[in-house]
Amino acid sequence: MKHKRNFLKAMAVAAFATLGMGSAMAADITGAGATFPFPIYAKWAEAYKKATGVGLNYQSIGSSGGIRQIRAKTVAFGASDAPVPGADLDKDGMVQFPAIIGGTVPVINLEGFKPGELRVTGPVLAEMFLGKVVKWNDPKLVALNPGKTLPDQSITVVHRADGSGTTFNWTDYLTAVSKDWADTVGKGAAVKWPAPSSVGGKGNEGVAANVNRVKGALGYVEYAYVKKNNMNFLQLQNADGKYVSPDDSAFAAAAAGADWFSVPGMGISMVNAKGAQSWPVSTASFILMYKDPADKAQSAEVLKFFDWAFKNGKGMAAELDYVPLPDALTAQIRTKVWSQIAK
Repeated sequence: MKHKRNFLKAMAVAAFATLGMGSAMAADITGAGATFPFPIYAKWAEAYKKATGVGLNYQSIGSSGGIRQIRAKTVAFGASDAPVPGADLDKDGMVQFPAIIGGTVPVINLEGFKPGELRVTGPVLAEMFLGKVVKWNDPKLVALNPGKTLPDQSITVVHRADGSGTTFNWTDYLTAVSKDWADTVGKGAAVKWPAPSSVGGKGNEGVAANVNRVKGALGYVEYAYVKKNNMNFLQLQNADGKYVSPDDSAFAAAAAGADWFSVPGMGISMVNAKGAQSWPVSTASFILMYKDPADKAQSAEVLKFFDWAFKNGKGMAAELDYVPLPDALTAQIRTKVWSQIAK
């Protein structure tokens, strides 16, 4: 009986590793960082393991953690939704490239409303996160939602407790649409949240769990977590003045005009992009690798994984409402970025 229990335990650990979340001993590729792309990396990892026999151990620990791990050389690649500036990439001897595009979404816990039924503008959303709009029936929210009976209920802001690329992109957006936010808080992977009624959560997973737990909550998570957890969300007014709901077509519309090589390390911002269909908090998630890696074989395996994902993972990305990179862009990544990595 003891042997059987040990065998079942070993099988469970092996299955966990196959999905990219388990023991490093059972995996062939190591990476760490952003929670934003974790659902698609896990899906790609499972399919890649079946296709090639090569595993991926990806630690979903947040963008700041991913940057720390790659700089400490404990993983073969780091992942961050907050792009590392070109000067820092040069100093570290690293390259950076986008792997997937998605969107960050304002999520709520408010009874009596369907997902996307309530609307908000960027400036009013910033006031909610600033703690200046503290009730759901505030006149500013009532004016944006005619015909809706909003409750006299307090707003509890739910934010990331860890250093996060999702937070960087969210605060990048709030900075773009609100001078008040820009002047008092600004953008960063970790900021001082001003709303007096607020609670932190670790990872997109932690924020989603807290929003679903706290009545009257308002938070922000990547869209795959909205779908996975059946969460309620707010429609957002975009730069063209249109109210839009999040989905892959809205993220793709925001990315349509992106000039990727206009910024060192391809670290462009897509927040508040123009276009009638554009989702205003659309973002890319980035991969960090050394130009001269200590373990060249492991580094080569990372490139094989992303090469396979770029070619074979588009359908899987669409299932989770991420936007895969277009073929023309992945071809440029191979020739302009991957060519800098020593084999």
